[in-house]
Amino acid sequence: MQSKEQKTALVSGANTGVGFQIAKALADNGYLVYLGSRDFLKGETAASQIGDNARAIQLDITDQESIAAAVKTVGTESGYLSLLVNNAAISHAGKSGRTMEEVLGSQRASIVAINELKAVWETNVFSTLALTQAFLPLLHNARAARIVTVSSALGSLTINSNPQNPYRSAFDAAYGASKTALNGIFLSLAIDLQDTNIKVHLVSPGFTATALNNFQGTDTVEEGSIEPVRVVLSEDLPTGSFTGPAGFSGADNILPW
Repeated sequence: MQSKEQKTALVSGANTGVGFQIAKALADNGYLVYLGSRDFLKGETAASQIGDNARAIQLDITDQESIAAAVKTVGTESGYLSLLVNNAAISHAGKSGRTMEEVLGSQRASIVAINELKAVWETNVFSTLALTQAFLPLLHNARAARIVTVSSALGSLTINSNPQNPYRSAFDAAYGASKTALNGIFLSLAIDLQDTNIKVHLVSPGFTATALNNFQGTDTVEEGSIEPVRVVLSEDLPTGSFTGPAGFSGADNILPW
């Protein structure tokens, strides 16, 4: 069991965007951070920018062998994991180079290609849970551990059922609904683990300009990272929380399911 050893974290999709900002904040606050990246060289570049507390690790969450190798590396080097940050995700599985509007238009429930819908859900839902399940033994080895999953307010059924929601038309069957499913599964996980040493949190970065939306979001990466960073650094939040940026969410940044 962990006693006073250095806290360790693994962040998936950490070589760029919000994932990179989360990894940097954790390293700056004393964590040993494993930067998960599908492209190991890009992960190494990102880790070198953060400093000595960051280590690159090859991680493709859709590849079971890659996940197993990452678990083995962290287990061998650290023996436990204090924090798992599920950040890796995709917004679509179709033709690249399209605008956000074109992607959303193609992913309406009435016309979305089922193979593309399955591909988005495979990454955002099933692979995210597979990664989490694989790291549970190392999380249980920590004195107190947390799982923080980057979701989206776009996945909120309460928000999207409101006709006054200006972003309602963006609730598509592929990306948006995948976040709804992700929320449901990780709320289920929070209930499953409520009597253990592991807390589970979901967090929305807001409408952040990243590769997910062709950099068409209204917030900078730094602005969009504020709430995720707050959550990953907060150890006293109640398990099963779902929060978002101040001003968009309610009291204590809580988002409705």
